[in-house]
Amino acid sequence: MFKRTDIELKLREDRDKNQNQGALDTLLREIQVSPAGRREPEEKGPALPPVNQFEFDLLDTSRIYHLDQIRNICIDYRLRFLDLSYFRPQMPQEAKNAITELEGSHNTRLDGMKILAPSRLFKLEDKDDPLLFVPMGNNYFYLIHKWGNDLHPLRKWLVWPFKNVANLTLCVLMFSYMLALLVPDGLFSKNNSAAEFWIIFFFIFKSVAAIVIYYGFAMGKNFNPAIWNSKYFNA
Repeated sequence: MFKRTDIELKLREDRDKNQNQGALDTLLREIQVSPAGRREPEEKGPALPPVNQFEFDLLDTSRIYHLDQIRNICIDYRLRFLDLSYFRPQMPQEAKNAITELEGSHNTRLDGMKILAPSRLFKLEDKDDPLLFVPMGNNYFYLIHKWGNDLHPLRKWLVWPFKNVANLTLCVLMFSYMLALLVPDGLFSKNNSAAEFWIIFFFIFKSVAAIVIYYGFAMGKNFNPAIWNSKYFNA
């Protein structure tokens, strides 16, 4: 009935909507000359992601994405963007071939590869839409390969309540309101009134909110912006 969601297509749409291709080309040429993220041995500070060396003219610029665009998609669809080492399923042979081909054409060894996929793929074997990226510097990533099935067509709306507190509160209010409408007239009083309805609604809202809060704390759940690049599986 509904077409499944191609997450690569959504990622491309977000990039094309918010980024000028000419500016991207300029930035990427600067990366080739002076890769961002490199430190001299004597410099101290937090570790930076590795930067891979590419032959710019051999790259398909349509496969290049900024970290902000990846983050937006992760938040909208409740996905994770983690190091390849956290990915549990066996990588398909076509993905390995894509890595080998890219390394051969650019005469380099790829480092710091990352996977964009649903949370469960980082602990259980599944087949839903993983995307394999490699860092280029300046927070740009190159899409090496995509495999598996597309996402459920309603996934964006199913995870919408978990984007932030406001969304979750609104959903709890709407759900409580619908439950209050299902309460039979005269169940608690012979005289139906608006005041009685709102008292029932408030009681149901408190109950549902308590269950949601308890579940969130008990299961260690968090909102999409806090987990998109978290390595902890119970987030």
